[in-house]
Amino acid sequence: MSRRRLASYLTAGVAAMTVALTACGAPDSGGGDEPAPAASGAGLPDKPSRPVTLNILDVAGNLQLTQGMIDAFVEEHPDVVRDVTYSKATTPELAGKIKAQQDAGRVDIDLVLTGVDGLAAGIDQGLWMQLLPDFSDRLTGMENYLPAAEAMQGLADGQGVTVTYYPSGPLIEYLPANVPNPPKTAEELLEYAKANPGKVQYARPANSGPGRTFLMGLPYLLGDSDPSDPINGWDKTWAYLAELGQYIDYYPSGTTETMKNLANGTVNIVASTTGWDINPRVLGTVPKEAEIGTLEGFHWVTDAHYAVIPKGVSVDKQVAILSLLEWMLTPEQQAKAYDSGYFYPGPAIADVPLSMAPAESQAAINEFGRPEYEDLIENNPTELPLDAKALVAAFDRWDREIGSGKVQQS
Repeated sequence: MSRRRLASYLTAGVAAMTVALTACGAPDSGGGDEPAPAASGAGLPDKPSRPVTLNILDVAGNLQLTQGMIDAFVEEHPDVVRDVTYSKATTPELAGKIKAQQDAGRVDIDLVLTGVDGLAAGIDQGLWMQLLPDFSDRLTGMENYLPAAEAMQGLADGQGVTVTYYPSGPLIEYLPANVPNPPKTAEELLEYAKANPGKVQYARPANSGPGRTFLMGLPYLLGDSDPSDPINGWDKTWAYLAELGQYIDYYPSGTTETMKNLANGTVNIVASTTGWDINPRVLGTVPKEAEIGTLEGFHWVTDAHYAVIPKGVSVDKQVAILSLLEWMLTPEQQAKAYDSGYFYPGPAIADVPLSMAPAESQAAINEFGRPEYEDLIENNPTELPLDAKALVAAFDRWDREIGSGKVQQS
């Protein structure tokens, strides 16, 4: 990982750590109706004045990794959280949903589980509460982050907490029976698409981990001038995506459809990641015999899921959420993030081996994991994804110039 890039992210994070909290415009319906404090700081009580109900929104599929952690916390701490309601939405819906509630003075979503994309959109619009450094003494599990997860935390500008991590991709995935000689370079992938129109596919990057990782990985594969600057440093990438797009029939709105299309033969090659390779094969969505590959010049573009608190959440709920996040960052709970390989490996903190995971997770990964991942993770460069502002700009340009008129809703 570039020390220069990491330093710039962490410097930006420190500079942003003074944002004030906004007031909660109305009583909260789930218990704990004290207004939000006028400013962030260490003045929160140790426990909520009464047990609260937390309304959690997931826009990243993160509950597959963390719901077991959350449910265990509720069971063990009924004096803090009496109940949890879960809901899901797509990332493009997130910012508008939260902003509408804040504008109405009634924030009904207490905790959001999001990827880099939703995190970035919320930072860009000023939707998230500042958590760090003010509450670092309540989030001591962050001291045990893996180095790459700690680097991902730098992207949050103190407005979110990394709860799961994986090296991501970009990978290509295919069925050997359909693609006996898979592309080895970006140019070969383009040539394959030309020779097989409609048979290469990736989903809209703003709502797809593999799509987003493919987008951010191309500047490294193509040798662009500045992989961190999608506007001025991606000339080769935008030209490549435009040419590749001539041979792509449509872009699904989410990753799941690409995997189904791979399985049924509609397409032959899709963008993938470690988790999107393992988990659909565990579930039977994709045949077990599917293979993955990397392209020459491959760099991992890392990914993480974050917990963010919308501005306007009551004091009691803030206290409860901070306690929940500290619980989620313990080794025993992080081991649950192995899941069935969905975000492989998954844990964001160090010293959480697969042997600590639930038996079903161990069985799934032992059967469907790939021995080559250990070598790929160990011996290829690791890069941070784009920061919030650059990521929003990249999504906007892709939507306008590449995906316009060709994104199909599932």
